[in-house]
Amino acid sequence: MQTDGSGSGTNSARNAGVPLQVDWFDQIAVNTQAAERRAATLTTRRTVKKQWQAAWLVNAIRCMDLTTLAGDDTEDRVRRLCAKAARPLADPIMAGLGLERLTTGAVCVYPTMVAAAARALRGTGIPVASVATGFPAGLMPLDLRLAEIRYAVNQGADEIDIVITRAHVLDGNWAALHDEVAAMREACGAAHMKAILATGDLKTLRNVYKASMVAMQAGADFIKTSTGKEGVNATLPVSLVMLRALRDYGERTGWRIGFKPAGGMKTAKDALAWQILMKEELGNDWLRPDLFRLGASSMLADIERQLDHHVTGRYAASFRHALA
Repeated sequence: MQTDGSGSGTNSARNAGVPLQVDWFDQIAVNTQAAERRAATLTTRRTVKKQWQAAWLVNAIRCMDLTTLAGDDTEDRVRRLCAKAARPLADPIMAGLGLERLTTGAVCVYPTMVAAAARALRGTGIPVASVATGFPAGLMPLDLRLAEIRYAVNQGADEIDIVITRAHVLDGNWAALHDEVAAMREACGAAHMKAILATGDLKTLRNVYKASMVAMQAGADFIKTSTGKEGVNATLPVSLVMLRALRDYGERTGWRIGFKPAGGMKTAKDALAWQILMKEELGNDWLRPDLFRLGASSMLADIERQLDHHVTGRYAASFRHALA
């Protein structure tokens, strides 16, 4: 596992997409109990301790989209977040771990904050990600959602996190979903596109698999679990089903699609659990920021605290670490 620096999520070859292929998923069956059982045993069958745990936690930082998506966001808050993204760990912890440079995978903001983030991150190599398309509900006319994507890209966004119309999934209108996501992919231009499925709104794991497959067929570079605003956000069983869809799509097309769980993840233990899932299901290649992101900010504080303990042997109070 690499632990010595930063990594951008903008280096992988783009997913070209394919025309809608309903036969790839229309007869899919998902055994919910088996998925839940598999997810529940992941962290009991594999554990990492001591220096290996520290390496996994450093890798989680490399794969993190440090995010602020609040109604009271300001440019000052965004600049502070960008400073934390460029220097996520305190100098004594970096020295104790033997690291010279470490950054998060990206900084994620609203479109109106993209320009401020781009200025603050200039020269760091950290991508700016922007939510768009009427985040979080996505219930805006398509032309306005596409305009929001173009605005964010023009402001300097390297990555766009779009939201799908959940009704298309619930109604089984796969052609409408494919056309919508394909139009968003075109509007992104050179920016990589992450398709947020809002899995907590999709009702069944079968719908999660089908929506994942259609989003990838339409050209999504990443599939993402949640906006973080739903009642239920990222869970391991949902993530497992999405990864199986991702793997199936790769076997059919040869394209490597990234994955981003988001929402509800707050602890270092969560960071380890999702990395174990990625390693078990897809292998080490999906433990890099070009194919894996963690959509969490509060998680960073607990990771920093755990790494501080690894270096010093003592747990520091939370207020001793800069807020993400």
